[in-house]
Order: sequence, then structure tokens, then C-alpha cells
Amino acid sequence: MELKKLKTVLNSQQRQWVGNGFFVHGIVRPTKDLQKHISPFLLMDYASPKKFTSTEKPRGVGMHPHRGFETVTLSYQGEVEHRDSSGGGGVIKPGDVQWMTAGRGIVHDEFHSHNFSQQGGQFEMVQLWVNLPKKEKMTAPKYQGYSKKQIPNLILGQSGNLRLIAGKYKDQHGPFFTFTPINMYDLSTRQEEEVSFRFKNGSNTLLLIRRGSLSWEKATYDKKNVLVFEQEGEIINLKLSRDFEGLILNGEPINEPVVAHGPFVMNTQVEISQAIADYQAGKMGQL
Repeated sequence: MELKKLKTVLNSQQRQWVGNGFFVHGIVRPTKDLQKHISPFLLMDYASPKKFTSTEKPRGVGMHPHRGFETVTLSYQGEVEHRDSSGGGGVIKPGDVQWMTAGRGIVHDEFHSHNFSQQGGQFEMVQLWVNLPKKEKMTAPKYQGYSKKQIPNLILGQSGNLRLIAGKYKDQHGPFFTFTPINMYDLSTRQEEEVSFRFKNGSNTLLLIRRGSLSWEKATYDKKNVLVFEQEGEIINLKLSRDFEGLILNGEPINEPVVAHGPFVMNTQVEISQAIADYQAGKMGQL
């Protein structure tokens, strides 16, 4: 079996505000050159640890629409409260994961929970945008949410842990439904570990480093870096530092045109124009 090669390393030392509650590194973006190598993933925002003071008015992002893709929110520190026009919602606590399918159209908002807002504290999260294939872009909106205790914890190496969020690892399966084949793993170690993963030849693989570092061949990469691997090959061998924490994303690419405009991701500009008109006409629901 052939080893996958490293294609590129992405990082963003700059941070930007999304609303007034999410101070993020916009590490992964769907540029024309990169899209082939990150699909079905479109975007990754990493809100690295930041301390928020207490407040009576929750910080976050007010009501806004989406169409044509899914958002995945992983909470590591702090709490996010979500509600959407499909009736989905709840508080996402540390270790919890939310998977929202916008499909044909949804309206939602995202704020720090009332409890976290009143207490303040460290906040850390990852939000992903996951593309939908053309045949599913107008699917009915839906919401999936699983708590920390509902996500399988598996042994990784001698002292490591793998949280199986989606897809398959060995003979275990993650709880989340995905429209296209996706594997999503949270990794952590206590001591140095040498680990190996096998993914389908032709699939795309990304790895976000949140803590610690990893060695790949003769190079070492530390936190806030995303490694993007080539599609060819099946095996990825990694040497992880002690106290490592990271997120692996793997998926079969969606080889279709991507046309994005703000909160809408479709296949053509005509479909984007229709999405804007439908939102303005109130066809994506209300909170």
C-alpha cells in the first residue's frame, strides 16, 4: 500500500471576528487551487483558546441563512447555544458536536450560552463547512447533535485516544450521518505516539493541530497548522508529541462545480441568485 504524500501546509496567524463571539483563524478557504484537495470540506474556522469576560448579553452571531452545504461545530472549551428554523438547536458543551444540514435553506443563530456568558472563561471551538453533492443541495434541512458521552472513545497507540465523530475506524462507526463518505476523528495523546491511518486512495485528508506537534518525515509542525495530503496513496504515518490534540478530516471529493456567495454554496451562479431571492422572500424559514 502506498503512503500518502504531504501536499501543503496551511496556517493563519491572523484572527478575525465572526460576529462578536468567535475570534477565529480562517485557516482553510475554498480557493480555486485548493478546492480539489480539500473537498468535500469547504472551510475551517478555528477559534483557538481565548478568555472571555462575563457579560449579561451573550456574544455571538445573529440570525443568518445558509443553503447548499452543512455546518459542523465542535466545542472544546466554553459553550455555544444554537437554534434554527428547522426546529433544531441546543447548547453545545465541551466535547459535544453539532452537525447542521442547511440543504434547501435554513436560518439560524449562534451565541455563547447564557451560562457561559454569565461566568466567562476560556473558549475554543472549530467550525467546518461541508459541501453537499448537487443531488442533495435541496434536501430538507436537519439537525444532528451528540453529546461528549455519545461519541465513541477508542484507544490510539499506547496512551492515545481517538474520538470517532463520523465514518469508520477499524470496526467502529461514528454516530453522525453524512451524505458522502467522511471520516472525522479527534486525536489526543498523553505520551509520544507513532500512529498510522489508512484511508481510501483518491480521498482527501486534512489534519488540524490544536496542541503539541507532529513529525512528518523530517519536518515538525505545531499548533494552528493544517496539513493537507495528496489524494494518491492510502497510508498516513504520524509521530505525535506528548499532550497532542488534533482533528483529522477525510472524505471522498465531490467533483462538481463550486459557486459560493456569502452563506450560500451551489453549483451555478443562477442557483446562487435563486438562493438570494428565496431568502429575501422568506422561503428559508424564520426563528
